[in-house]
Amino acid sequence: MALPAHAAADTYRYDPVHSQIVFSIDHDGFSRPLGRLHIASGWLRFDPDDWTRSATELDIDMRSLDMGDAAWNEAVCKASLLDCKTYPSAHFTSTSVQRTDATHGVLHGTLQMHGSSQPVDIAFRVNRVGKTIYGLHTIAGFSATAALDRTAFGINGFPNAIGHNVAIWLELEGIRDSQTSTVNKEHP
Repeated sequence: MALPAHAAADTYRYDPVHSQIVFSIDHDGFSRPLGRLHIASGWLRFDPDDWTRSATELDIDMRSLDMGDAAWNEAVCKASLLDCKTYPSAHFTSTSVQRTDATHGVLHGTLQMHGSSQPVDIAFRVNRVGKTIYGLHTIAGFSATAALDRTAFGINGFPNAIGHNVAIWLELEGIRDSQTSTVNKEHP
């Protein structure tokens, strides 16, 4: 008996112009300022029929940190916090994808940041997969959220003024690109 054929998962490269990483952390109970980081590079493989065949890897440019003020950016990038000189990038690699309904799932993976590797779960929504309005590219768009404890990554500076829990929002677009290299296109 023949097994049903599976459509091949499409491979996409992250679009750094339309992809955003925004985070928020407590500032001494007064507010939760927002910061932004840029995706330096990365790919995703998405199979709309079988999400377990999907995977991603991406690099985050920690030196792209934007807290809305040049002096504040510099302070956060110093050795007492992110230490952007020693650790100029962070790297996320997925380990599995869990579908929870027609448009939502959880991406499980490992985040390497600040010399440490920790598991991270990213809840996501598939917004749309389709051609752009001008038909130039096929795009896969996702919205996602995650949370992490900065101290788990050894980022311990200013414990009485800066919270431990970091909220993260991701708005991601990938451009379908069969030339995009992935480590292993069959499984993460």
